[in-house]
Amino acid sequence: MSSYKIAVIRGDGIGPEIVGAAIEVLNKAASMCGISLEYREYLAGGCAIDSCGIPLPIETLEGCKASDAVLLGAVGGPKWDNVEPSRRPERALLGLRSGLGLFSNLRPAIMFRELSSASPLKDPGDVDILIVRELTGGMYFGENGSYESSDILSDGTVKGEVAFDTESYSEGEIRRIVKQAFELAMGRNKKLTLVDKANVLRTSRLWRSVANEIRRDYPEVSLDFLYVDNCTMQLISRPSSFDVIVTSNMFGDIISDEAGEITGSIGMLPSASLGAPGTPGLFEPIHGSAPDIAGTGKANPLATILSAAMMLRWSLGERAAADLIESAVRKAISAGYRTPDIMGNGSGEIHVDTRAMTDAVILMMNK
Repeated sequence: MSSYKIAVIRGDGIGPEIVGAAIEVLNKAASMCGISLEYREYLAGGCAIDSCGIPLPIETLEGCKASDAVLLGAVGGPKWDNVEPSRRPERALLGLRSGLGLFSNLRPAIMFRELSSASPLKDPGDVDILIVRELTGGMYFGENGSYESSDILSDGTVKGEVAFDTESYSEGEIRRIVKQAFELAMGRNKKLTLVDKANVLRTSRLWRSVANEIRRDYPEVSLDFLYVDNCTMQLISRPSSFDVIVTSNMFGDIISDEAGEITGSIGMLPSASLGAPGTPGLFEPIHGSAPDIAGTGKANPLATILSAAMMLRWSLGERAAADLIESAVRKAISAGYRTPDIMGNGSGEIHVDTRAMTDAVILMMNK
């Protein structure tokens, strides 16, 4: 029997509910596939600030490093909006990513045909996009700060406070993420789109230069380039034409949320953050902590459940268990089970809460 240590960070808002649901599903899959999972709980985000005064305690980071994979719910909320910026809950995510050396974020956006009525698009088509987002470079990790300026603008206005965030990328950071994107495209439909802003940004021009060099090693893959503003339009007008998208940290953050809305609900989108082989991956839904619905049973657990399936596949190498969970989610959707965020107008819909959707997925694992 294979045995694995899983670091669990439930987080804030709906985090504890959706992580609890994912663990129930994981335990069912593990029992059916002869896998042993040992969970160890850690604090991060707002709850860690309340308990320890900081968003990412050293015990959490060290515990995650010693695990085989990390399962995370969501962090943050308006309760901590006025916390000093360097100690905000979201800093826990950046600290985990950098501390674990996780440079690649995989965000699949798949359109379940039964949920097409929940999409804002009239006919989204067969959407199956894999967004590959660089995680440890760019503006989120660049130099930032603020200062006062008495300079005068052209209309006579005094500048006052000036804030800056620096976008910076090295060739090495770009090379490793773009190479991974080419590899992933080879296993799919051999189409890769690099999203950038090369008409304005020097960093984007470096992305293009590196991508054009790497493409020589992957002649079977079709590579095209889109400016990020054009990409956001094309995702709406022709989402089914995309296969693999690779992009920078900030652009990937934005377009993956857009892709989630196209597929019906951001509550359906999982993610995997990966580093070098042997590094524990971090698996989480891409949505936020939604504190306004915490404890109401309205949270959709499927993104977290699908993130757990990605954990089994990408970090633990347990593909049969991952397939089992993903198949059960499809069966539950096909059977009509719907949490509030994915309700449509279908006559066969079964409107359920978090608990009932979790039970439905577990039930479908037996079919």
